Amino acid sequence: MVIGVPKEIKENEYRVGLVPAGVRALTAHGHRVLIQAGAGEGSGILDGDYVEAGAELVDTAAEVYQASEMIIKVKEPMPSEVPWLKEGQILFAYLHLAPAPHLAQQLMERRIIGVAYETIQLPDGSLPLLTPMSVVAGRMAVQVGSHYLEKGNGGRGVLLGGVPGVARGKVAIIGAGTVGTHAAKIAIGLGAYVTVLDNNVQRLAYLDDIFGTRINTLMSNYDNIAQAVSEAHLVIGAVLIPGSRTPKLVTREMIRRMKPGTVVVDVSVDQGGCCETTRPTTHDDPVYWVDGVIHYGVTNMPAAVARTSTFALTNVTLPYALTLADKGLVKAVLEDPALAKGVNLFRGEVTCPNLAQDLDCPFRDVLDLIH
Repeated sequence: MVIGVPKEIKENEYRVGLVPAGVRALTAHGHRVLIQAGAGEGSGILDGDYVEAGAELVDTAAEVYQASEMIIKVKEPMPSEVPWLKEGQILFAYLHLAPAPHLAQQLMERRIIGVAYETIQLPDGSLPLLTPMSVVAGRMAVQVGSHYLEKGNGGRGVLLGGVPGVARGKVAIIGAGTVGTHAAKIAIGLGAYVTVLDNNVQRLAYLDDIFGTRINTLMSNYDNIAQAVSEAHLVIGAVLIPGSRTPKLVTREMIRRMKPGTVVVDVSVDQGGCCETTRPTTHDDPVYWVDGVIHYGVTNMPAAVARTSTFALTNVTLPYALTLADKGLVKAVLEDPALAKGVNLFRGEVTCPNLAQDLDCPFRDVLDLIH
């Protein structure tokens, strides 16, 4: 198979879809790997590193798309990239199509095969290709929130850990999955008063076992969310329903009750965000204010620590890329139910049930389409 890796062009996206070790593994299996010149620079990977590993350098993204049977990316294609996609081509990337119906429609019209990192799901419900970036984003969320709480950055002037004789800052984390767990870990490490909310009692019990009395756990419902948000200096949105838009759990009225200069970091913004006042932002212009509350909605947070993120991501994507390249999509999907869940689009059809519901499109089981 011919595999292409273009340079990411989303604003301030410095990650890359493949590292030299991945190139070496794919070429050792007899595949060709085309890398756009400069694709790895943002992650500290030189063109020569790729060539030494067996890649072929090409000058433009158009050449990568034209010659490749599978495109490995980090983020969804930007508008200028969509026309380069061709029927039957595998697009292996974070797609996050539920809040992007226009892009979804364009990809359907191109009749590509969209395999989304974020919906590949193991039998235990875990999301192996989303997890490393969720770890990064969860840890960054507290770091970012603490930064914007500083008075010079528009915040309330609160130190999350407090000092002797002064109350600690309060952090409310909505969602106890990977993002929420790692946000809690960092917030606890800073000495904050941490509350985690989730609708899964078993997950809350797990966090209680890990962190003990260092956190407060609450069942996620309107009343508990409203109280936690109103008292918090930092609210972290960490809600995820695989393939689906995030439910709006934090209402505009809850935001109005927050103190001026407090901060919302909505990590779930990729899927629409769990706060009614959330909108996507960029690393160049990361925050905005609603009712005196600072909102951070950067859709590619891990790109800020691109080298760490790239290597963490490709550690988990490479085995699936090898499977797709070695076996082809049909055999790979038939043999691996987790990978089958990653197929969101197949030649004009929506093959992820949650995505179909959000897009108001018919759902087709990918297994029915490939038989």
